[in-house]
Amino acid sequence: MIGGAVAGEKGVVLREFCAENLERVPSALDAGAGRIELCDNLAMGGTTPSLGVIEAAVDLCHARGARVMCMIRPRGGGFEYSPVEAEIMARDLSCAAEAGVDGAVFGCLRDGGLDRPLMDRLVEQAHAAGLEVTMHMAFDELDAVAQRVAIEELAALGVERVLTHGGLAGVPIEKTLPHLKEIVSWANGRLTVLPGGGVTHKNAELVAGELGVSEVHGTRVVPLA
Repeated sequence: MIGGAVAGEKGVVLREFCAENLERVPSALDAGAGRIELCDNLAMGGTTPSLGVIEAAVDLCHARGARVMCMIRPRGGGFEYSPVEAEIMARDLSCAAEAGVDGAVFGCLRDGGLDRPLMDRLVEQAHAAGLEVTMHMAFDELDAVAQRVAIEELAALGVERVLTHGGLAGVPIEKTLPHLKEIVSWANGRLTVLPGGGVTHKNAELVAGELGVSEVHGTRVVPLA
């Protein structure tokens, strides 16, 4: 392993560690994580962490040369948000940007596709603050036809990456590789496909090599004691 990466078919592959709070971040960095996705409440799929946790993670990670992506999600459950929740997300995004994060992670759906007005708003806000944007696994709630449309829309918005398992939660990622390859082909280099959900330090090289991707994501993507 080379400084937070594994050697895949296309070269160095970044390992993004999904952290529920600050507790395991130091160990993850020691074990080779090159980027942290910071969230809270992983049992609910991740929600926005507290401002104090964000600030502490930014200080720690930046001192170690690692980047921080912050989850912006006001609650667990579905990904269709009310106007009040949309305002909460915008406020949380502003706070995270002021705290020094490098990027934001969110996903907003409506009627079986992207919630374009809300996604447009949040992506524009994030990019205006100099942040990268990852669409999270809300993407996996869409059917294949809607996913292909979403890739086009996300690329047009300038979204940097999409986090996807390529199938239903709980299905081994080795079995979702064929669909992940389809998603990579749809993206066609316009955004990064970030495979997650079952990627571990034991299979990261296999997944990266099979897909030809430059990044992998997970809570076990680096070996922790």
